[in-house]
Amino acid sequence: MEVPVRRVRYYEYGSPAVLRLEEAATPEPGPGELLVRTEAIGVTLPSVRRVRGEGETPLPGVLGGEIAGAVVAIGPGVSSFAVGDRITSLTFTGSYADLVLAPDFLASRIPDGASCTQAVALVRSGHVALAALATARPTTTESVLITGAASGVGHLAVQLAKIHGIKRVVAAVSSTDKADFLRGLGADEVVTYDSQHWGEPVDVVLDGVGGDLLPRALAALRPGGRLIFFSSGGGTVPAFDLLAGSKTVTGLTMARFANTEPELYEQHHQQLWQLSQSGRLRPAVHAEIPLTDAASAHEIIEARANLGKVVLRP
Repeated sequence: MEVPVRRVRYYEYGSPAVLRLEEAATPEPGPGELLVRTEAIGVTLPSVRRVRGEGETPLPGVLGGEIAGAVVAIGPGVSSFAVGDRITSLTFTGSYADLVLAPDFLASRIPDGASCTQAVALVRSGHVALAALATARPTTTESVLITGAASGVGHLAVQLAKIHGIKRVVAAVSSTDKADFLRGLGADEVVTYDSQHWGEPVDVVLDGVGGDLLPRALAALRPGGRLIFFSSGGGTVPAFDLLAGSKTVTGLTMARFANTEPELYEQHHQQLWQLSQSGRLRPAVHAEIPLTDAASAHEIIEARANLGKVVLRP
C-alpha cells in the first residue's frame, strides 16, 4: 500500500501559522523531471514573503525553493541522473514535501562526504552571492556593502567578497547581535539598518533586502557606484539620485544569469564546492527544523533572527 506524501501548503495569506501539513499522493515525474526524496529543504525569504501575500501568488499556495536528497524515480528524457543519485536542486513548486519533483537541468550531484544540509546551505545561496559579485565586478581596491549580511545568501557573500580579495567589506544587518558572527566570517565593518550613518561610502552594494531599505542602500554608494539588486522585497529609488550621483542599479535573477552565462554558472558551481570542501567557505546553518513545524522556520526568518541558513528536515 502506497504511503501518502506529507506536504506543506497554505490556503490563505497571513502569518506562518497559516501553513498546513497535509497528505497527498506520490507525484509522477514528467519529461525532464526527477522525483527526489528530500533530506533537507531550504527556507528562503521569498517563500516567507509569499505566505504573507506579497507577489499575489494564487491560492492554495505551494512553495518552491531549494531541496536536497536522493533520486527515487526519473521521468522520460532524463539521461544525466539515475535512481539513487544524491542531488540538490531548485524547484519552482512543491519543495516543502517528503517527495518533490525537480527539473533535471537545475539539479547537480552532491559530492561524496558532503551532507544534504550542507548542499542546501551552500549551492543556491552561493550561486546568488557569486552572481551578484560577478555582476558588480568589484576590484580588490574597492569596497562592498552587503545588506541582509547574516542571511543565507548574505553570509556567503561576505566570505566570498573577502576570498576574492575585496579590500573593505561592510555587513549591514538588523541587529548588533549579529556583529560577532559576521566579523568571524571576515566582515571589516558591521552596521545596523537603524544607524544614522553607515560609514564611508562604498563602491558596490549587494542588496538582498529591498523595500524601504533600498533608498538607503543607494545613498551608501559613492559617486559612480553600482548597486546589484536581487531582493524579492521590491522598493523604489528616485531617478534623480541615480543621475546626480552617476550611480547604477542592476537587477539580478538567477534564472536569467544561468541562461545567459551558462559557462560561468557552471564555474561558480565547481568553485562553491571546492571552496567549501577546502574549508575556505563556511556555509552556516542556523537551525534544522522538522517539516512538520515549518511555521517555526518561517518565524525565524520573519524575525530576522537567523545567522545563516534555516533548513527543514522531513
